[in-house]
This record gives sequence, C-alpha cells and structure tokens, in this order.
Amino acid sequence: MHVMVLGAGVTGVTTAWYLRQAGFEVSLIDRQPGAGLETSFANGGQISISHPEPWANPSAPWLALRWLGRTDAPLKLHPARDPAQWRWVIAFLRECLPWRTRHNTAAIAALAVWSGHCLAELRDTTGLEYEQRTRGILHLFNSTREFRHATRRAAELAHFGIEARVCSAADCVEIEPALGFRHGHLAGGMYAPGDESGNAHLFTQALAERLGQAGARLYWNTRILHLNHRNGRIDGVDIADAAGRKGVLSADAYVVCLGSYSPRLLAPLGMRLPIYPVKGYSITAPLTEPARAPEVSLTDESRRIVCSRLGNRLRVAGTAELNGFDTRVRPERIRPLEEWARQNFPGVIDETRITPWAGLRPATPGNLPLIGKGPCPKLWLNTGHGTLGWTLACGSAAALVQLMRGEWPPIAYPFR
Repeated sequence: MHVMVLGAGVTGVTTAWYLRQAGFEVSLIDRQPGAGLETSFANGGQISISHPEPWANPSAPWLALRWLGRTDAPLKLHPARDPAQWRWVIAFLRECLPWRTRHNTAAIAALAVWSGHCLAELRDTTGLEYEQRTRGILHLFNSTREFRHATRRAAELAHFGIEARVCSAADCVEIEPALGFRHGHLAGGMYAPGDESGNAHLFTQALAERLGQAGARLYWNTRILHLNHRNGRIDGVDIADAAGRKGVLSADAYVVCLGSYSPRLLAPLGMRLPIYPVKGYSITAPLTEPARAPEVSLTDESRRIVCSRLGNRLRVAGTAELNGFDTRVRPERIRPLEEWARQNFPGVIDETRITPWAGLRPATPGNLPLIGKGPCPKLWLNTGHGTLGWTLACGSAAALVQLMRGEWPPIAYPFR
C-alpha cells in the first residue's frame, strides 16, 4: 500500500517514518527544499510531557484581559475581519470550561506519555543525534501565589503517570546551578525528570535522511496545489515543482500533515478543520560562557517562556499571537525574550549574534491534535498539534499507523 504524506515538518516526517517501518510504501511532499524548515525549525526545543494542560483553561480569559494592550503579553490577539479567527476564539472560550479542560488535559497527557516512550525507542533503534538532553524540565515560579498551585499540579501529573516534584528555590538551584544568580527572585519550582529537550529541526532532518535511505520517495520544492476529489474519493494531488511545472501524484492513501495550512487544503472538500495559526517566537544565540549556561531545560511559568540549551547555543522561546498567517518577526515581541535571557543569565549569550525567528503553530481550540480518518475514503489526518508538536510527534505518528492498519492505539485519546 502506497501512502503519500503531505507536509515534512516534525509531524509529517515522523508519520512517514512510522509508516515506512510498518511496511508501507511512502512518499513525502513539501514545498521547502528540505524537512523541518517551517514550524519545526526553531521551536522551544522541549519534550514537555509535564505540561499537558492546554492554553484553553479557566484562567485563560482573565489572563488575556489582564494582558490586553501589552506589547509583551504572552497571549496577544490581533483582531481581523477573518471569520475563521473568530470561530476559533469562540471555540477556544468554550474549551476554557473546567470540565472541557479536564477532558483535554487527560487526553493530552495520555498521548504525551506514550509519545515519550515512542521517541525513546526510536532514538535507541536509530541512534539519532539532535543535541538532545534527557535531564528533565524545571518549571520556575516567580511569585508565591503561583507557586501555591505547584503541589496540586504535581499531584495531577502523578495521576497521569507523570513524575514531578515540588522544589524550593534552593532545590531549583541545586538542580540547575546556573540559576544561582536569581535565587532570591524565585518562589520555587516543579521538576519533571522524565522530560527532555533537543533540536527539533536537526531531529526532523536526520529522520528524513534515514527515511530516504529506507526507500521513501522525497519530493522537495514541491507545492501542493489541491486534492483531486471525484465521486467522494481522493484520486491524486495536483502539484507544482520549483520551476512551476505542474503534475499529479497519486497513491492509495493520503495523510495531511500540513499544520496551519491543513484547513486551506481541505476546505474545497467541505471540511472545516478547527485549526488556526498561533504564532510563536524564539531567539537563538551562541554561548559566550558555556560554564554559566543552564544544562536543564527551563519553563518560566510566570512569563510563559521556555529555555533550552542546544549544544553551544541557547534557545529562548515563548508567546502566542493570533495574527492570521503573518510570519513577520516583530521586534516588540522578540524584545521580551532577549530581556529574559539578559536578566536570568547575564553575559552568558553573545547578544550581537542573536537569531530571531517566528513560526505558525497549528492550534486547535482545546490543543487536541486531529489524528485519524479524514472526511472521505483514502484521506487521513495528523495535524493541529499547536505548541506540543515536538512533544507529541512520535506518539501521534505511531497511533495513526495503528489506525490505518485497523487497530486501536493503547491510549485513552479521542482519535477520529
């Protein structure tokens, strides 16, 4: 059976890999000259199994109101005359209801735990190197009010089988000595030793290379124009190469892994996917003093900022911005990331060589990816992973392969 995977971000490449390992004939298509060059290119680098709670939770509407008008707000809405944006916002507010948040958190946790096991197994069998660090994630709380919730959160994570322990400020510095500079500014933390970090771009490119060696057909610089849809079935993909030459590629089944662009491809089929682009930002800079740089990946819970060490560079990422398909790097959104690095690790990075980045994260209102059957025969979905694409990639891909083989994955998740 020949399966064509549309999109070569971390989700598309892992999907193609698991399909090939299961014995499927595989083709992979992307408009870029290689894998992982859009949303997967410069994300925060975290495999954050310990963060299953979605952005849509009971506190989100009040936080959004509090941040209204701030240029450095962790969550920022740019209102537009776009019905899709407002449909998404209304659905997001519905997902903030307590019972919806509990349901979504449990589903994300189940998929994240399984995905972590899948990633570890893939790494062991392939020997992939992608600047990975298996030293956990340390969540930091700057205020006593926020830190009060850490014990409850750790207990909830334990219920999902996720190890996390509450830490004093001194414990945080013991886990990550580079935090010694700001010891007096910490209320406490929560440490999840089972979490990881790594370079999603390197991982995606290395796995795509292995995929080509395993016999998959890789179509780079190939734009997907639309799906040929006749008599209720997909019978091909209209494409155009870098020179503008058009053609048709066909297969026995098609998997949509196009992230924020998935709704555009499927709209002509009458399918309205609840996915909207949520722009995130990051900065990456070389280290000037590696000995003073953090070794453990960090999440600043107060600022909604994450930090990961990638070799001899530091990646700082954060913010969520609803502004359509705008991928421009806005200086006022990058500035808080630079200031965070400067305040927490002064003199550690070369500020003259900072590389800023912005990418579109394909978010569903409740942060649940769409995994399973599409609206017509031969069409499958693995898209809408939002801020957890790197965390959920391997588990989502492994689950989709089982569904395509007529099996049900061994986790409690609302697959399609």
